[in-house]
Amino acid sequence: MQAAATMKKTNLEQIKGALAAKMDSASFTSWIAPLQFDICGDDLILIAQNQFSADFIGSVHQNVLSSVAAQFGLNVSICVRGVAVKDATVANDNNVQTYSPAKTAQVATSNGFDSFVCCEENAFVLSACKKLAAGSVSFSPLFIYGAAGCGKSLLVDCIENVALGRTVKMSGGQFVSEFTRSLHDRTIFAFKDFCRNCDTFILDDVQALAGKRATCEEFAQLVMDLRAAGKNIVLTANVAPNNLNGFDRRLQSLFASGLVADVTAPNTNVKRVMLMRAGVATDVADALASRIAGDGHLIGGVAMKIKTYAELMGKSVNMDVAQHLLADTLQKAKTPIAMVKSMCEKLGVAYDAVCGKGRCRAVVLARQMMMAVLKEATNLSLTEIGRVCGDRDHATVVYAISQIEKLKKSDLVLSAQINQLIADCK
Repeated sequence: MQAAATMKKTNLEQIKGALAAKMDSASFTSWIAPLQFDICGDDLILIAQNQFSADFIGSVHQNVLSSVAAQFGLNVSICVRGVAVKDATVANDNNVQTYSPAKTAQVATSNGFDSFVCCEENAFVLSACKKLAAGSVSFSPLFIYGAAGCGKSLLVDCIENVALGRTVKMSGGQFVSEFTRSLHDRTIFAFKDFCRNCDTFILDDVQALAGKRATCEEFAQLVMDLRAAGKNIVLTANVAPNNLNGFDRRLQSLFASGLVADVTAPNTNVKRVMLMRAGVATDVADALASRIAGDGHLIGGVAMKIKTYAELMGKSVNMDVAQHLLADTLQKAKTPIAMVKSMCEKLGVAYDAVCGKGRCRAVVLARQMMMAVLKEATNLSLTEIGRVCGDRDHATVVYAISQIEKLKKSDLVLSAQINQLIADCK
């Protein structure tokens, strides 16, 4: 009796090893490893936590499971824990595991895309969002990136409110927290069900997953499963997929496999319209638009401050009052660091990447362009320019400026771009 039990256990370990060898590690770890294995007569019994897992494994991994089981002279049966094998196809195991996301404060959001003030540079990404919200699209996942305050979260809020079918929206930090909680509470399969049982899945601020290996593996599998099921996926981040730090190349490639679109910071006209929509007088909005940084959060704060002042004091806000009220917000003389950050936004690169050790071609070129612009637009010494651009030495700055001078002679587009940057910095 004991020998038979030992032999059965050995066979199960051999079967698991054969499955692990035939499948990629992420799929095996996420779906097969958590199953309970058993052998009953000529059947290999795989017991799942819930019906969704049983259905998904049966539809996606059936061929591999049958092939490995046949090597041991067995047939495969997939059932749900607590449900007989013959009844597994109609099982309802809602009482096996339950999951509900942690309650968060509800924030009033926009009703539709009309709330997003669009400039010409953002027309493409806005059209893509509208197309996705209208139904299933071929370019999933839609990866939206841009600097803080450019409108990424507003766009995904609009998609959530307008999209057809069930929408699941989480922030990157919330996904990490909920995944960890489901592991602790032993409701991981129910958490998987919750994320996959939707028509549109939205994750805001993907960069929050950086460096969290187990969470990244789970999210990668989620994206692949949703895409295979024809569902819509929307991701946002502060940089493009290939500039994300803390993610391996496979994940960066997965994020970039759909449609990648950038959102530019609000320009002067967009800031003016945003202020007027918030109730700021036209003449005040016209005067303030060029003196507020291109950050949607900051613009919203300015509008709220003016509106609150008018309500509390019972009088309208003219430009003199606005200047006194917003003395800590309105831009004064541009500092070198502010110039570099502004150029980062316009060139579509991350400030941390430019001032860090990033060596990818786009970052290096942007850094060299900024050094050349600072030399022409300011009175900074080459040593000071190097310090502003990430503590580069004098020789690096000299080399960067010489490289840009060479490129300007053969690349008219780059030359015009640098001239525009110089004009913006002066």
